[in-house]
Amino acid sequence: MSFYAQRPGRLAGQLLGDVFVLVWAVVWAVVGVVVDRTVSLLAAPARQAAETAQRLSSNFSDAAGQAAQVPGLGEQLRRPFDAASGSLGDLIASANRTVDAIHQIAALLGWMVFLIPVSLLVAFWLPRRIRFYRLAKAAQGFLDEPADLDLFALRAMATQPMHVLATISPDPVGAWRAGDRAVINQLAEVELRRSGLVMPSGLRDR
Repeated sequence: MSFYAQRPGRLAGQLLGDVFVLVWAVVWAVVGVVVDRTVSLLAAPARQAAETAQRLSSNFSDAAGQAAQVPGLGEQLRRPFDAASGSLGDLIASANRTVDAIHQIAALLGWMVFLIPVSLLVAFWLPRRIRFYRLAKAAQGFLDEPADLDLFALRAMATQPMHVLATISPDPVGAWRAGDRAVINQLAEVELRRSGLVMPSGLRDR
């Protein structure tokens, strides 16, 4: 049993619906990526600050090394440079944490922008497709014998609106009880249409 209807009109509607869901997901995936990259741009100043601080820290470390070479005063001369380098190390760590936090927020926002609209559509679309598949599969299992059409005719009389039944017969119940195959076939056809199935020609002619 296919996931799609046998009737061209119903099949076209299902295909359009599935394509729409796919396009919808792709569009929101692109939007999510754009949001992720746009928010990530906010990390640029913090990243630049970390890079600048890293360069300054390296310069102070080099200066501390050179100051340490001064005989007798080396240790005293290098202390301010070591202190400055240490302070810059804290600044670098803080800037890197900021960059990581911004990237995490950007990724979270990107996923939310993608998942929320796609999940809402899928929550509406997927149960309908599953219901159709289960209904069509169950209905297909009863299409083996001409007598099975009586079941579909009976179901049509129980579920179809009165005005639909009136177009088939002024007394569909009486025709069904009398075994009127023409009326039974028409009633069964209405119910099969709801399941997206086509009546096998072998059953119609028997």
